[in-house]
Amino acid sequence: MEYYLAIDIGASSGRHIVGWLDDDKLHTEEVYRFSNGAEMRGGKLCWDTDRLFNEIIKGLQRAKEVGKIPSFIGIDTWGVDYALLDDKGNRIGEVYSYRDNRTAKSIDKVHLLTPFDTLYNRTGIQFEPFNTIYQLYEDKMSGRLKEAKTFLMLPDYLNFLLTGVKRQEYTNATNTGLVNVITHGFDEEIIDSLGFSRSLFGDLAQPGTIVGSFREEIADKLGYNATVILPATHDTASAVISAPLIEQTPYISSGTWSLLGIEQNEAHTDKQSQLVNYSNEGGPNFTFRYQKNIMGLWIIQSVKRELNDRYTFPELAELARSQPQGTVIDVNDNRFLAPTNMCEEIDKAVGEKLSLAKRMRVIYDSLAMSYLAAIKELEHNTKKTYETINIIGGGCRDEFLNELTSELTGKRIIAGPVEATATGNLVMQMIGTGKIKDIVAARRIIRQSFNIKQE
Repeated sequence: MEYYLAIDIGASSGRHIVGWLDDDKLHTEEVYRFSNGAEMRGGKLCWDTDRLFNEIIKGLQRAKEVGKIPSFIGIDTWGVDYALLDDKGNRIGEVYSYRDNRTAKSIDKVHLLTPFDTLYNRTGIQFEPFNTIYQLYEDKMSGRLKEAKTFLMLPDYLNFLLTGVKRQEYTNATNTGLVNVITHGFDEEIIDSLGFSRSLFGDLAQPGTIVGSFREEIADKLGYNATVILPATHDTASAVISAPLIEQTPYISSGTWSLLGIEQNEAHTDKQSQLVNYSNEGGPNFTFRYQKNIMGLWIIQSVKRELNDRYTFPELAELARSQPQGTVIDVNDNRFLAPTNMCEEIDKAVGEKLSLAKRMRVIYDSLAMSYLAAIKELEHNTKKTYETINIIGGGCRDEFLNELTSELTGKRIIAGPVEATATGNLVMQMIGTGKIKDIVAARRIIRQSFNIKQE
């Protein structure tokens, strides 16, 4: 049996999921899971990348212990964040978290050099204060870029630690706000206007590309070798690959962030798309995910954490269900990006001290309303009406949120697969090795391999 391993690292947890094909079905087994989270270092929110890499190694060891040694592995993470390396391949400082506010002074300076209208027209990437382009300009302002010889998005950096090969993957690179929607490569005009060195930005590799084998010391430590292959290294791009879409229908990738959108063959960089803050993120074969970022389950996760995990997610959902429809807040307000206390921030937004049940109802109603607004914008901008929404990822298990979304939008909800990102990671590896013909074939296999619910 030939095994593939998806290493799917999210902002709150990571998992190693082994996959294999048998009887035209995809079988999966989680062999390792670990926690993740940004932490304060020197007054900045950062990722502990050394610990993340150690967790990757532990999961690879675990795969051997359970008798499922992978022939191929692929790593995906969230987007935007990156590592800078010096001329010896050593990391320069920390890998900052997108939730840090360090871009506060760089955004306006970037827009003075290249107006956002120009950035959007050339890259199609929506404005977010944490976009890589603003982080990199802050690095330039602080002098951190002076020593940098290599720029690698986080999964590219982890691949480098495993293989010694520096390769920049396309889907994650598009999240930098530096990739041109026509050439599908780094935009040298933008790079030059901001005073970045062109040498930091190389050719972009498509999902399915081989990176290389483990470095000798890694193979010796594990007791086996494997080939690292690029999935769509941006987690949402991998998740959407696994969506049981038939033709181009809307999806919500529901997790810490909710990404609502649709696959398109060309980018939408018109003024209306810019005004409603829709993004055009890269997919395999130079397709685009025309989508909108919504704060998502981060708000619920934060409340759960602040309550010291006394309630499960289903229990919080039932508390919300017990209340009548409540006040609606703007879940995309930056005040909810990284508040000191999420519960207090919600109460301030509403203007009163809420019970937990009422607070949860506000969150659920507000998320569902944000989905309604986004689907209306999507239909207006694409000049089409859609009958279904495919909800994928861990959030597809939230039946109450699915119900509210269906009621408000009037759309039929198709929910699943749950481990969408890891599933998309696995099938993209299999496409790269010729095990599966293409994404259409992969989605057929996924539909017959997992419990996909229709409501």
